Amino acid sequence: MAPASSAMAESNGGVKVMPLGDSITEGTQVPGGYRIGLWQRLASGRYTIDFVGSQYNGPSNLGDHDHEGHPGWRIDQIDANITGWLRTYNPHTVLLHIGTNDVLQNYNVSSAPTRLSTLIDHITTTAPSAEVFVATIIPLANSGQESAVRTFNAAIPGIVQSKVNNGKHVHLVDMHSQLTASDLIDGIHPTANGYDKMAAAWYAALQTVPGSIGDPGGSSSPPPAGGGAIKGVGSGRCLDVANVSQTNGAQVQIWDCNGQNNQQWTLTSSGELRVYGTKCLDVNGGGTADGTGVIIWDCNGQNNQKWRFNSDGTLTAVGANKCLDVVGAGTANGTKTQIYSCWGGSNQKWTRV
Repeated sequence: MAPASSAMAESNGGVKVMPLGDSITEGTQVPGGYRIGLWQRLASGRYTIDFVGSQYNGPSNLGDHDHEGHPGWRIDQIDANITGWLRTYNPHTVLLHIGTNDVLQNYNVSSAPTRLSTLIDHITTTAPSAEVFVATIIPLANSGQESAVRTFNAAIPGIVQSKVNNGKHVHLVDMHSQLTASDLIDGIHPTANGYDKMAAAWYAALQTVPGSIGDPGGSSSPPPAGGGAIKGVGSGRCLDVANVSQTNGAQVQIWDCNGQNNQQWTLTSSGELRVYGTKCLDVNGGGTADGTGVIIWDCNGQNNQKWRFNSDGTLTAVGANKCLDVVGAGTANGTKTQIYSCWGGSNQKWTRV
């Protein structure tokens, strides 16, 4: 099979999602494959998503053509390239469907689950905050190959669970049961309807993991995994660590947006907002009272360092159940931030930049 074409990456600034796999990800027989129906569902749900990868193909009704699907590739071939792709594209979410060519090529099929486990480890090590969705592979029409598919798939739930037990953000998607041989156009690749069944399964799985595709509505979506600025609606200024300090207890304020690293906030899968990589947006002393200051502190996993973006643009401190607030509804550079009872003012609303 011919390789997918490459082109300049498309981006709408949304949450980065990497479709990862072989020709079934590329969309052989139906260019774009499951990505068409998945994109349409995401758009209808008002999710702002940026598909990423070194490959590019699909029809005009696929709003973003980027992906990492490689026709004919086995697990080991994906594994040989995955670290570089992740570092280049920095996805927040990975959709992995791989193993079909190991079966088709009869390539050490008995050890394919071990190769898959190693690939997942390389993904979670390189992108530890990413949400990794691992699918069982779809059926094959040939009965002998389908038997090998079922044996391979039977090992995947245990692999995924072992990663979860080790604190990794890995999720199982039962893709095999969504299709039958009648959904295959050539005994291997789905028909358009078969690909759409895959799209529905991916979309349902993504909706079960908060943050994996951001929040519907666009402007209140969380920053992408690589970090980004958070701008106050009322002030037009950005959430900023005073004096570019990296000291525990440094005040968080608003300041003219300037792109410096003291204004780059990364939302982790556990709800932290990290700056400088190791410091977290923190409610001082774990306080819950109105007016408690907001600072940075070494990330420690406590609830006073967990935040939730809401569809109305507010940002909730999970431990206190109060909103991130600009003191006195101020708009000047250096105005401090605090937590305060949510009331819907523009000084409690934020957008990512």
